Amino acid sequence: MTKFDIYAADYDAALHQGLSATGESKDFFALNRIAWLARCLRLLGETPVHALDFGCGTGSATPFLFDQIAVKSVVGLDVSPASLETARRTHDSESVSFLLFDQYEPEGQIDLAFSNGVFHHIAPSERPQALSYLYRSLRAGGLFALWENNPWNPGTRYVMSRIPFDRDAIALTARTARALLRAEGFQILRTDFLFIFPRALGMFRGIEKLITRLPLGGQYQVLCRKPHS
Repeated sequence: MTKFDIYAADYDAALHQGLSATGESKDFFALNRIAWLARCLRLLGETPVHALDFGCGTGSATPFLFDQIAVKSVVGLDVSPASLETARRTHDSESVSFLLFDQYEPEGQIDLAFSNGVFHHIAPSERPQALSYLYRSLRAGGLFALWENNPWNPGTRYVMSRIPFDRDAIALTARTARALLRAEGFQILRTDFLFIFPRALGMFRGIEKLITRLPLGGQYQVLCRKPHS
């Protein structure tokens, strides 16, 4: 049993315990992460069909991958059987498969891989192996959107301290993430920092998209590509 099996039934409540400090729900962040990724894909002229959610948990990102990016299929992978069972009940569809990692064999067929808040739960010594798994899952030219919590943001550290399953996590900076990705052969396309202002300062959110290159946001996205050759 993993620690996420313990929290599977109460995952939303545990997450809300931390996110309540921002004034927003998990769906606010899930939607806006995928909406930002969709914007980046449009700028690149990319229209992915097959997506992989690495560390999908209870499947929070699934509906947004369909609605915002218009993918045709999603494979959600996780280490927690209990979380996957919740995901299957919540997002049952012929277009979605929720599997344990050892039930999925990377075959280079995925157009877009997505991962949110997963790598800070992976031991640093095991992160290269996880990235290799993702690399092998992608087709040549496929994209990977790595979302992680920004440890330089004090609000992020506070939120993580309030979430039971995040308290012992080892956060990684965007610089560290990019170095790990390059070491596995990925080409870095861009890095963006989002979620600067809590709801109480929502009047300032309009400027966030203008300063995403500054390391201010509570989370960051590193968008990268598996080379075409």
